[in-house]
Amino acid sequence: MGRAVTVATCALNQWALDFEGNLERIFRSIDIAKSKGARYRLGPELEICGYGCSDHYYESDTLLHSFQVLEKLLESPATQDIICDVGMPVLHRNVRYNCRVIFLNKKILLIRPKISLANAGNYRELRWFTPWSKARHVEEYFLPRTIQEITGQETVPFGDAVLATKDTCIGAEICEELWAPNSPHIEMGLDGVEIFTNSSGSHHVLRKAHARVDLVNSATAKNGGIYILANQKGCDGDRLYYDGCAMISMNGETVAQGSQFSLDDVEVLVATLDLEDVRSYRAEISSRNLAASKVNPYPRVKVNFALSCPDDVAVPTCMPIQWRHHSPEEEISLGPACWLWDYLRRSKQAGFLLPLSGGIDSSATACIVYSMCHQVCLAVKNGNADVLADARRIVNNETYIPEDPREFCKRVFTTCYMASENSSQDTCNRAKLLAEQIGSYHINLNIDAAVKAVVGIFSVVTGRTPRFSVYGGSSRESLALQNVQARIRMVLAYLFAQLTLWARGMPGGLLVLGSANVDESLRGYLTKYDCSSADINPIGGISKTDLKNFIQYCIENFQLTALRSIISAPPTAELEPLVDGQVAQTDEADMGMTYAELSVYGKLRKIAKAGPYSMFCKLINMWKEICTPREVASKVKHFFRMYSVNRHKMTTLTPSYHAENYSPDDNRFDLRPFLYNTSWSWQFRCIDTQVNAL
Repeated sequence: MGRAVTVATCALNQWALDFEGNLERIFRSIDIAKSKGARYRLGPELEICGYGCSDHYYESDTLLHSFQVLEKLLESPATQDIICDVGMPVLHRNVRYNCRVIFLNKKILLIRPKISLANAGNYRELRWFTPWSKARHVEEYFLPRTIQEITGQETVPFGDAVLATKDTCIGAEICEELWAPNSPHIEMGLDGVEIFTNSSGSHHVLRKAHARVDLVNSATAKNGGIYILANQKGCDGDRLYYDGCAMISMNGETVAQGSQFSLDDVEVLVATLDLEDVRSYRAEISSRNLAASKVNPYPRVKVNFALSCPDDVAVPTCMPIQWRHHSPEEEISLGPACWLWDYLRRSKQAGFLLPLSGGIDSSATACIVYSMCHQVCLAVKNGNADVLADARRIVNNETYIPEDPREFCKRVFTTCYMASENSSQDTCNRAKLLAEQIGSYHINLNIDAAVKAVVGIFSVVTGRTPRFSVYGGSSRESLALQNVQARIRMVLAYLFAQLTLWARGMPGGLLVLGSANVDESLRGYLTKYDCSSADINPIGGISKTDLKNFIQYCIENFQLTALRSIISAPPTAELEPLVDGQVAQTDEADMGMTYAELSVYGKLRKIAKAGPYSMFCKLINMWKEICTPREVASKVKHFFRMYSVNRHKMTTLTPSYHAENYSPDDNRFDLRPFLYNTSWSWQFRCIDTQVNAL
């Protein structure tokens, strides 16, 4: 009867400007789709060049090489007898568009430009692309001569159109268009489009996956239809981790789910679905049918091809499934671990070095590396040849097989406890025990000689010797002495990262990992150019609260009992002198606020777009059971003073895995001044007026 259609979507680990690798992964996805009987293959957004090209989109080379990759795809026998939907930038009448290029059997059917561009948070698409603003309008696109020679076409349709095959109608959306209030699938569905496709470049944020799934399912719940979503996966050269989750949905229910976190570079989902299920679902929605009778039609590109077979009565179709979401602790364990693996293998380094202090943050970072080692061993066990080849290259052994996470960790992960006279034996023991349990190569060293040498230079030059406040020094002296310790640790971390493997008779260098959490960065509770300065930071977008929960998860799932004493100890920088051999300095006392309060301030500042006065107005209600308005005012003022005084530190913040929507990352997510008037005189006066009135 010709009603069971077989379609494929995929999640590909593309890499910005890696045209060779991107082409190979596209070919692999097409091969898998065809082997499973698919007649339509959908790929991620801008998959040919990689989504994260940023200002390289301005370069003519990026357009040239994208068309060269398209040439390879068009002329290959692998792309015959399947509709291929690929993403690339296209210049049309001297305007650059983010496009889908849809082709079949060496003929380009349609170039569909993106209508709604993502331009918030981490996205800056309006910087590089122009949205297509001509609804239901198609123009002629003149193909480059090299493409004309393959297709025999001089021009092809370019614009907002849909494909009409022998058996159904297909309409495309691109990423942000699904999130827009006026999504194209609404009008397309009313105009008889039965299959909607969405090619995405959507990154991971903690607790976000359900929002994407709900949007896809709701797209067809009210209007009926089949919705196919493809997504980028992995680290494509930036702070973001694209988290896959390719999926296929029909009539409001998920029928195929891809993995959110995986070391597989190519993942393909294939589903066979009955078009009559869509038609019967729509038939009884009278409000939908009334609206459909008045809709303005889309231009249709006729395609002499079918997604179904004539004799398909006995073909089994897919049934709805229940989507399984990861817990936030699982997301922290898996997402940053996959990001680290991509960064390690693509940077061609030999492993990581982490200054391990015995506190929650550095311990959580170590656990993420250990989780990465678990993922590598599991992928190799499941037959992933790419991961095995990368692991062998990283450890410089062509016959090596990673089977035990602890053993692999020993080869690729070095931890270093850098003691000073202000360090306690407790943190030293905790770091050592955790290193033993995860299997890292652990180094103990003492920085006192280096600290005394640096301070000694200052004393020789000035004739003055600074003292800690507990010994009668000023707060300025004490802070300077703490900062010297922290900065020397950074210098030593890079020295050992460069030469540790050399000293052990092994080739290669190590990437230095930072371990400042998102709350400390927001408050500025870190020394500029200390151990927070590193190559990359896997926890820089994660809150202290979530990290504590993650530590508990690791105790239970990785049996890392050393973490029990770490999670129960109060967080401390251990930069001030001990009192009777015990730590007297704690983070929350130093900051003048708790980590829980910091998370609240961060969400109100960034997500709720609250300045000092608006934050005060919200918090007097949120905290009315525990604080007076005057106390709330004092807390808000203290936060904004500390935030603005320390904002300059964000300009040099280590590139961090983006996981939280209140991240203060100054690179492109949270754009603010770094020289503030820290008195906030007008804003604070408004707060005081309100306090007095209350």
